[in-house]
Amino acid sequence: MSLTNRYDFVLLFDVKDGNPNGDPDAGNLPRLDAETGHGLVTDVALKRKVRNFVALLHQYIRPHDIYVREKAVLGRSHVEAFNTLGISLGEEGRQSVSQEQAESLQDLGLPDYLSIEEIEDGKFELVISADIDKKAAQEWIKEAKPNAALKKLLSDALKKSKGRKPTQAESDSGRAWLCQNFFDIRTFGAVLSLKSAPNCGQVRGPVQITFARSVDPIIAQEHSITRMAVATEAEAEKQGGDNRTMGRKHTVPYGLYVAHGFVSSFLARQTGFSDADLELLWQALSQMFDHDRSAARGEMATRGLYVFKHESELGNAPAHTLFERIQVVRKADVPRSFADYEVAVNEAELPSGVALLRMV
Repeated sequence: MSLTNRYDFVLLFDVKDGNPNGDPDAGNLPRLDAETGHGLVTDVALKRKVRNFVALLHQYIRPHDIYVREKAVLGRSHVEAFNTLGISLGEEGRQSVSQEQAESLQDLGLPDYLSIEEIEDGKFELVISADIDKKAAQEWIKEAKPNAALKKLLSDALKKSKGRKPTQAESDSGRAWLCQNFFDIRTFGAVLSLKSAPNCGQVRGPVQITFARSVDPIIAQEHSITRMAVATEAEAEKQGGDNRTMGRKHTVPYGLYVAHGFVSSFLARQTGFSDADLELLWQALSQMFDHDRSAARGEMATRGLYVFKHESELGNAPAHTLFERIQVVRKADVPRSFADYEVAVNEAELPSGVALLRMV
């Protein structure tokens, strides 16, 4: 059943002696706002935990399959969609090229329907998408002005390819099939225009989540750790049998984070996001940390999930005024647990047509 209400929600979660979201560009230090010192957890990290919970609960069984999952080749789902719908795609074209040719082609700035793949060490192939528009490709070759050898290589590859560009109606059908079968597409949306795969356009998801921000500034602690083993014989010989490996680990002693989220019924109708999907989302947000344990993340838990349900699809009050009704107040000088905070919920005189649902 399609949604007929707008929802805005506040998610509270905490971390103790763990790293809630490391920054790979900063040595995996916990993310933070450099100006204020407040901790950050990206929307992408939160969506990943939702995806992992749904996958754990439904075991990738459709219609609750997960499109963006570990080691996935996204284009395979597009091909499956078109094959299931009986839409002809033609055939993806491939032509062997040398490493020098591959580098020269990449320097030209290949369009979406052409790409270079290294199939094994030192061996490369020029890949021509199955949905290539040959006329557009010929125009690109003229504009790119490759040297004579590369021009001949490209022209010969295009002649051998058997691509077919889907019509707009076919792309729309493929997009609808993907929404129907993948929970994360109909929930969060996705960019479905890929290289070397049928183009299904873009999907705007009805559910959006902000970055989570810690209530107070955090201090990232760095710890030295020791592994009582080495990886190679060379390391063992170098250490004379001591066989120790030193490493570093970053943690936050304690942090309470707040994220905001939004659910649009208008976009839900476009993707097929239903009341049942919404209930699954609330369950995932409530329980996702219980099934995401690791040595790096320490103790993490959802501490509050407050949902504002609007009677109308457009909404009965601005989201920011509703979010302001959830206030988190520190009770201790140096917080080290959730008990060191108090969550004040102002339920008095809620705007007409708005109900507050406490999920956690």
